Amino acid sequence: MTTVRQRRVGKGTEASEDQPSEKNVKPDGKILPDHTGRRLWNILSITVGGIVAISLGLLTSVYVATLHENDLWFSNIKEVEREISFRTECGLYYSYYKQMIQAASIQQGLHGLVYDNKTESVRTINILERMNVYQEVFLSILYRILPIQQYLEPVYFYIYTLFGLQAVYVIALYVTSWLLSGTWLSGLLAACWYITNRIDTTRVEFTIPLRENWALPFFAVQIAAITYLLRTHLQPVQERLTLMAVFIATFLFSLTWQFNQFMMLIQALALFILDCFDMLPTAKVTWLYIIQISGLLLVCVLQFFNSMILGSLLISFNASVLIARMIQKNLKKGSLLNRLGKLILHVLLVLCLTLLINKFIKKILNLESDEHIFKFLKAKFGFGATRDFDANLYLCEEAFGLLPLNTFSRLSDTLLFYVYVFVLFLMTVAAVIVAFRNLSGSNQVQFTKKMEECTVTLKPDAAYNLIHTVLFGCLALSTMRMKYLWTSHMCVFASFGLCSTEVWKLILKCIHLYTSQRTHVIKYSIPIITLIYISYKFWPGIMDELSELREFYDPDTVELMNWIKSNTPNTAVFAGSMQLLAGVKLCTGRTLTNHPHYEDKNLRERTKQIYQIYAKRSPEDVYRILRSFGTDYVILEDSICYERRHNRGCRLRDLLDIANGHIMDGLGENEPDLKTSFYPRFCEEIKKNLPSYTIHFTRVFQNKTFHVYKLAKHK
Repeated sequence: MTTVRQRRVGKGTEASEDQPSEKNVKPDGKILPDHTGRRLWNILSITVGGIVAISLGLLTSVYVATLHENDLWFSNIKEVEREISFRTECGLYYSYYKQMIQAASIQQGLHGLVYDNKTESVRTINILERMNVYQEVFLSILYRILPIQQYLEPVYFYIYTLFGLQAVYVIALYVTSWLLSGTWLSGLLAACWYITNRIDTTRVEFTIPLRENWALPFFAVQIAAITYLLRTHLQPVQERLTLMAVFIATFLFSLTWQFNQFMMLIQALALFILDCFDMLPTAKVTWLYIIQISGLLLVCVLQFFNSMILGSLLISFNASVLIARMIQKNLKKGSLLNRLGKLILHVLLVLCLTLLINKFIKKILNLESDEHIFKFLKAKFGFGATRDFDANLYLCEEAFGLLPLNTFSRLSDTLLFYVYVFVLFLMTVAAVIVAFRNLSGSNQVQFTKKMEECTVTLKPDAAYNLIHTVLFGCLALSTMRMKYLWTSHMCVFASFGLCSTEVWKLILKCIHLYTSQRTHVIKYSIPIITLIYISYKFWPGIMDELSELREFYDPDTVELMNWIKSNTPNTAVFAGSMQLLAGVKLCTGRTLTNHPHYEDKNLRERTKQIYQIYAKRSPEDVYRILRSFGTDYVILEDSICYERRHNRGCRLRDLLDIANGHIMDGLGENEPDLKTSFYPRFCEEIKKNLPSYTIHFTRVFQNKTFHVYKLAKHK
């Protein structure tokens, strides 16, 4: 935040702003009612602001719940259709909630998760160790013990909880903006921007059980708590309570999303950058490092010492920073060149220690669960092409590509992007000036005569939110799926800048137009005009959206699930695509060979083997592979076998051909060392009912989308 530095006054000159002036004090020393009136006004403002925050949060919950109902007619469709609407990994996560609800007792339900042999055939895995499903466990237990079974179906208890968390999310964004700007009008603007930019700020209404929909509200609460913690002049009790709030929010965020460690690593980098430039109190930064580590380690314990958490870069980085601090003394003392030299050395030391510690931990634990992420990042940022199937699977998904340019046009329609860029530019300039001044050790930087008149400062809470939005902006630009971490904070940051007294004061002083009255007029009038514009332009569209009624319709998948439940034994093992099998588990309870939770090396290798049903392999090879995983039935999908959604080179069958060293189908170039396969594509050839195929596979179900084959059990 930019502000005008106040001069210290001597005992005999002007009174401090914190003390009542002579005009407000009677001869007997009593303060006039003016002070009491100001206090009452503050109480009234906080009360009104709090009511507005809660109201907006609840309205957002009702809004997304209504959109979900209107889009699917969820209250009218059958249970199997409701479950199919939880697509891909969403269905897998919800299946564990359903499993806990249907268990004979809570103890049996927990035992079934810890010793699970239905999610991966011929293997017993610990679901609580492998996946972040404690929220499903907690919710199922809550549903069982509360007297609501007669009034509320389990699925509604689940989705209403997620929609309720949206209220927490919006309130946290509102409070963060309010804390930064000092006025709840800023929070109101942030919440309105979040709602009107819903397409780019959340996808909760159509991907309800997705892990990020559980985690991001807690992340927003954590940011709000950190923003409050970084304020100056906190009382010790306030600081301790805020640290506790940060820890709880960090723990819940870490518990509910498998990507928590990567998000908090970016957060730790933000703290590290600000600490290096002396823009945050070192003691508070240290506490935040410790909270991140302790929160993650507590989750590690709850997840039965999940090795992927222990081998995370976050733990290695935070430990390295704390060690480097102990090694390097007097890091923040000396001249500009001296400090720059120390800073470069400090960064190199932290980087080397991080890599060494992380390598050491992974070597001891023999950890390879996250190697696909680093292969993906290496290929994405141009450090060599790869034929790795897992890395290419990510590279070819639109969600993991660059942020589309039309995102900015949508954000600009609400004025959000324009305001954000304006505020970001001002704050970045202020941050550069403050960082230079801190490193040089001078109290003021006098670039021009104007800078003498308006010395720039940046409050710690504003500095943190600035670096936070820059780093998460870079993440969103590089990976579209992560845009929801950025766009929601964009609403906070833009509204804070538009309602900030310090920002407008600095601008007006630098152009010689500053008066206190003019600053207040601009501070309130521009946000109000923006709110009026947003309401006028988007209210009719929101009303039209809420009145638009659709209905869930997927008869082929419904027919498949009903057939499986009616015509296959409960112990049957199914192979197929990851996305479809998640629905098979949820709707039918059958055993799977593979599933969409991809954070395990053995599962990734298994999935690649199962996907040979879409490659150019002999029927004998495919049969042998499928039977090695105990497969009884295999489901083939025309939408994958004859895929046209992706370009050549990114279709699933192309990725398999490349990984197998085979030439891809269709016109186009191939790498010179790829060879023609001796066999036709399995998913196409099996439909011809040739003897070499029918000896191993018998078609038992078929519709316009799916083909199910039963595997022969040869002696």
